[in-house]
Amino acid sequence: MTLIDHGFRLAAPGRPGVLLIHGLTGAPGEMKFLAKKLHRRGFDVLVPQLAGHGADQAALLASTWRDWLASVVAAYDAYAQEIDEIHVAGVCVGGALGLALCALRPRIKTAAVYSMTFEYDGWNMKGWMKGAWLIQAVANLPGVRRISFAEPYPFGLKDERLRERVAKAPESFIEGALDRLPFGALFQMYRLGRHVERIGRDVHAPCLILHAREDDMSHPRNAWRLRETLGGQADVRLLEDSYHMIHVDQERTLVADMTAAFFGAEVEAPARVAPVHA
Repeated sequence: MTLIDHGFRLAAPGRPGVLLIHGLTGAPGEMKFLAKKLHRRGFDVLVPQLAGHGADQAALLASTWRDWLASVVAAYDAYAQEIDEIHVAGVCVGGALGLALCALRPRIKTAAVYSMTFEYDGWNMKGWMKGAWLIQAVANLPGVRRISFAEPYPFGLKDERLRERVAKAPESFIEGALDRLPFGALFQMYRLGRHVERIGRDVHAPCLILHAREDDMSHPRNAWRLRETLGGQADVRLLEDSYHMIHVDQERTLVADMTAAFFGAEVEAPARVAPVHA
C-alpha cells in the first residue's frame, strides 16, 4: 500500500504554535476537531503524521517507537524555524512522544497528555489484563508480532453516535487510520512508555494530564503514574463523561478549552446578547 501523508497545518501567522500528535494506529485526522478549536483560540497548529503510519500494518511493523519519535522531532525542528513559542499535545502514544520531545527540546513551552497508557488496564480490558505480562514478553517474537487485534467495543467512545459509526465502518472513521493493532506495534508502545519513565525528570515543561475517570482502555492510575514520573509537578484533571478517546468523545470541547487555557490562550469573550426592550 502506498503511504499517504495526512498531516496538515492550520496557520496563524505571528501566533504561538501547537504541535498535535495523534495516537498509535491513528492518523492526523483524529486531531482535526481539537486543531480547529485551538486555531480559533489564536494558535498556529501543526499535525504531523507519525512514521510508519498512513499505509498498512506492514509499514507500521517496519517502524519502532524511535522512528515515531524521530518523525516528531523532525516536524518540531522544521516548525521551530518559523514559530518561536511552541506547545505540544498528544493522545496516548502521541502524548508520550510529546513528552519525549520535551526532554530533547527544552524550548517547548508547555505540554498536554491525553489518556496516557502505560498499561491497558481499563474496565473493558479485564481479559487482557490477565495475560498482559505474557503478551508483553512475547509480543515482538517473529511468530507473534504480526498477529493483530481489533479494539473492542465501545472503541474508547462514550458517544453512542460515534461508536456506532465505528462499528459499521471502522476503516473509514478516520482517514488513514488502521482498524487493527499488531502485537509488534504494541511492543513498541510499551518500550516507549518505559522510555518516558526513564527520562521523565528531564521534562521541565509544565504538563497538563487529562484522563477520563471511566477510561475503558487505560485506568486513571496511568495518569497518576505519569505525574509521579514527571516528579509530581504535573496538573492531573479527570473527566466525567468520556472514555479513552477524550479528544473526540463527548467532552471534546472541554478538552480543547482546557488545553487552550493551559497553553495561555486569551479567555474567550462571552457571546453578545441583544438587549431586551420592554
